[in-house]
Amino acid sequence: MDVSWTLWVLTILGLVALISVDFFIGRKPHDVSTKEAGIWTVVWIALAVLFGLGLLVFGGSQPSGEFFAGFITEKSLSVDNLFVFVLIMAKFSVPSHLQQRVLLVGVLIALVLRAGFIAAGAAVIANFSWVFYLFGAFLIYTAWKLIQEARADEEDEEFEENRLLKTIERRFGVADRYHGTKLFIRANGKRVLTPLMVVMLAIGTTDVLFALDSIPAIFGLTQDPYIVFTANAFALMGLRQLYFLIGGLLKKLVHLSYGLSVILGFIGVKLVLHALHESGVHVPEISIPFSLSVICGVLVVTTITSLIANKKREAADAEALEAAGEKHENAGAEK
Repeated sequence: MDVSWTLWVLTILGLVALISVDFFIGRKPHDVSTKEAGIWTVVWIALAVLFGLGLLVFGGSQPSGEFFAGFITEKSLSVDNLFVFVLIMAKFSVPSHLQQRVLLVGVLIALVLRAGFIAAGAAVIANFSWVFYLFGAFLIYTAWKLIQEARADEEDEEFEENRLLKTIERRFGVADRYHGTKLFIRANGKRVLTPLMVVMLAIGTTDVLFALDSIPAIFGLTQDPYIVFTANAFALMGLRQLYFLIGGLLKKLVHLSYGLSVILGFIGVKLVLHALHESGVHVPEISIPFSLSVICGVLVVTTITSLIANKKREAADAEALEAAGEKHENAGAEK
């Protein structure tokens, strides 16, 4: 898809305008209700759908299909980010009324950093087609690692600050408590960070780790930097509202990691086949419609099986609790 600099500028300005509206509407720190989160989640998804339909009208079915496949993939991988965001919020004991501000700024930092990754990835792909082998192998390895982690079922997982974050904290210092929405304060004559600023940086920089698999994944669906960037932007921009909407449901999606591993593995195979094709080897390539069907199908199946498994586990826990209660009553009666 041939994208002019004018369209790039208009797209970025449009996203900035949408982000500004989102920010000013929710600029006052408050506890986000399920209703508010649900409305804004629908708004961002609707905007993504409208953008994809616009691509269909002005660009054709190919870029539109690539956008929707990329958006759904990035959105599903972003849901996995929410598990870590929950850990970060708990680690820094973020007050509930400040969490929406933390996520807004943290996601903006993540989007800027991802834009750098996308630009670098596009430049590498344009000059070295063999990089698809590396991307494919990395995604297949990541898929396997994700399955191993899911099977380990580490319930005591804790967030660990990355090296960059620790360096920033040592360099500037951190206040001992939150000071409303202030990012810096003066303590003992020295300008120091507030915990709010630290947790924003934690959200933004931690997302970079997720970009290491999500960016190669979307490049496996499209090599168009414009579609890669817009799919990432729309997926990330609704992430804040999604956090408050399904935060309590995350633990019920027990098979999500398996589903994401299947998607990453599938895209990894698609990348390897594409690399072989580019090298002159006659192998079948996986189409975008088929990719979209697989991605949606996997997400639907894993969501259904997760809810079924969670329901069975709740029933088993209830039976165990009831049996324990009866045992206790019998022991009391014998006395």
